[in-house]
Amino acid sequence: MRVAVIQQSNSADLSANLDRSEQLVREAAAQGAQLVLLQELHRSLYFCQTEDTTAFDLAETIPGPSTDRFGALARELGIVLVTSLFEKRAAGLYHNTAVVLDSDGSIAGSYRKMHIPDDPGFYEKFYFTPGDAVRNDGESGFTPVDTSLGRLGVLVCWDQWYPEAARLMALAGAEMLLYPTAIGWDPSDETAEQARQLDAWITIQRSHAVANGLPVLVANRTGFETSPDPQADGVRFWGNSFVCGPQGEMLGQLPDAQEGPLVVDIDTARTESVRRIWPYLRDRRIDGYADLLKRYRR
Repeated sequence: MRVAVIQQSNSADLSANLDRSEQLVREAAAQGAQLVLLQELHRSLYFCQTEDTTAFDLAETIPGPSTDRFGALARELGIVLVTSLFEKRAAGLYHNTAVVLDSDGSIAGSYRKMHIPDDPGFYEKFYFTPGDAVRNDGESGFTPVDTSLGRLGVLVCWDQWYPEAARLMALAGAEMLLYPTAIGWDPSDETAEQARQLDAWITIQRSHAVANGLPVLVANRTGFETSPDPQADGVRFWGNSFVCGPQGEMLGQLPDAQEGPLVVDIDTARTESVRRIWPYLRDRRIDGYADLLKRYRR
């Protein structure tokens, strides 16, 4: 399967951001991509650098303007397209949501971000309610989305640090893991610290591929975005979007500052062959993991 991840810089011009996303998706499809992953919250600047009630005006419903536009694009190009938006579920109830659009333009499913960070420059708990642990349809919040190309385990940004999320998607039959992302450096951090952060980010996601025998697709933002807070340093998004195979092997990676689609071929049969050699799911001691449901063991 030929897949693509989109790495994009953003501005305050919402229309220009959407036009740029569409252009990059079209470039990916022109290179033969069947599945395209857009980055987290690609419609706007990363507004979570501060707590501002006016930013809730960016939220939209599902279905809504973004799903209409990108659903039509998916149908026109005959691709499966994973988009990301600020969802208004109800008055006062908002989510950070990835929506999967099938090749006929229909909404195949969605995933509401489960792990919500709250750190300087990343004040997401002010804006986003975590996804439901058990959805209205009775399924777990960590449920893959069925598409014409297979079962996609879609997670979002901060979820990428949690092996539990990746494993639950794998146990539910996900055939690959996809992470739309918006993560970057505090410009005041030393160069060595920035390098450690980036290396940790790549390593943890490659480890999800290894531990579950699944390909992993990661689409991250690029570019520097100033903070509305004049006392803050802003965020330099570190790009480095990548695709790796089921043993963590790097199949392709973009530099930190380059926009564009990364188009990569993945061998969908390798999960079966890798899992025969490395049968981690077979050897799990599910009778001994009850303490994972505790906040802390002591």
